[in-house]
Amino acid sequence: MTKIHDIHEECGIFGVYGHPEAANLTYLGLYALQHRGQEGAGICSSDGKSLYIEKSMGLVADIFSEKRIKRLPGSIAIGHNRYSTAGGGGLKNVQPLMANYALGSIAIAHNGNLINAAQLKEGLEAEGAIFQSSSDSEVMLHLIARSRNGNPHERIAEALGEASGAFSLLFLRESELIAARDTFGVRPLSIGKVDGAYVVASETCAFDLIGAEYIRDVEPGEMVIINHNGLQSIKALQSFRKAFCVFEFIYFARPDSYIFNHVCVNTMRKELGKQLARESWIDADIVIPVPDSGVPAAIGFAEESRIPFDFGLIRNHYIGRTFIEPKQSIRHFGVKIKLNPVRDLLYGKRVVVVDDSIVRGTTSKKIVKMIRELGGAKEVHMRICSPPTVGPCFYGIDTPTRQELIASSHLAEEIRKHITADSLSYMRLEGLKRILPDPADFCTACFDNEYPIEFPGERLEQMEFIFA
Repeated sequence: MTKIHDIHEECGIFGVYGHPEAANLTYLGLYALQHRGQEGAGICSSDGKSLYIEKSMGLVADIFSEKRIKRLPGSIAIGHNRYSTAGGGGLKNVQPLMANYALGSIAIAHNGNLINAAQLKEGLEAEGAIFQSSSDSEVMLHLIARSRNGNPHERIAEALGEASGAFSLLFLRESELIAARDTFGVRPLSIGKVDGAYVVASETCAFDLIGAEYIRDVEPGEMVIINHNGLQSIKALQSFRKAFCVFEFIYFARPDSYIFNHVCVNTMRKELGKQLARESWIDADIVIPVPDSGVPAAIGFAEESRIPFDFGLIRNHYIGRTFIEPKQSIRHFGVKIKLNPVRDLLYGKRVVVVDDSIVRGTTSKKIVKMIRELGGAKEVHMRICSPPTVGPCFYGIDTPTRQELIASSHLAEEIRKHITADSLSYMRLEGLKRILPDPADFCTACFDNEYPIEFPGERLEQMEFIFA
């Protein structure tokens, strides 16, 4: 699924324990989580004796044929959708990553970023470790392998204690599935059950597809061990505060998912739109969303402002990963291949356009011009259902550098002029916090530069250089 935004998804993870069609269920789970990463995908399964792995670049449905699924036997499996953040792209970084060590075989699937991965890797290499990928997730495997502890669970807990940053993790051993979450709970991770089997996923929309029932979230700092003894919970890390990623609600998670202690994403996005309308009402004829992530917020904006809602921009859902651009210049081609205005709805109208964020400003500028020139709108008013994005993310989201974030160096009025809108209003940070459940439990660093996880011996400027 091609995105039209400059901020990209992190990754999606899915695991199954105790189901005869574990690999097939994992395939379906990854299919439901495709929005979280489209670069590559992989599945690792176990038949109780050995681990089997299949992975490739591309989309889930293109990678996993029936023949490939049959090469993944057993009743336990984990899967991963990748969008490259730390470590870059390439097949070598597609997960799950698998390794053999003193206590057997182990595979890992990771959503998030370890902000101390560079320091850990440097220390491991000094001790003789050889890395096969540039993924920060491989660091976790090395930490587990080099541990002197004789208990595999304690080895994993020890590795979790050395890691710093955001991680929702799945580990697969020959006879068990292990799920773990960082002490802040930055990325979502939920537990469900289907046909007596346990399932774990980044979002509950993956449960819906396979008919699984949601049980609960993996708690921040918790390690959940699922094996023949059932489900065992270990408090591997002390959690002194939570820092759920607010952008999961604003943009990343699918609207039909329930995340962060089972809050409905669609409901939250509608509330964002209502709050935005209360803050920045304007006399207009129609409210339209930038699809797809802007749809629930635009509905909320329309309901609160009592301005009619309609789909004034139509999205092409069938764009491949690549397409041939015309040799002759066509204005706004990159946006037009993904979106097209409905002229009959927009012509001569005062249009409110609701979107989730403005990153560099280039896409918003093209959308405004397209609505005005192709759609024939009389006025175009941009409404953004998040505060200005002023800081990059180091916790598993692929954001541009601070210098590329237009709001980090320009006022709203300057941005309005740049995108050529008649007016521009962002959600106020205070307004966002007003509608969040327990706002102190959320990370809003991209809006206020208040990073909840301390950087290991690095100043913020150095971290920006490392992650650039």
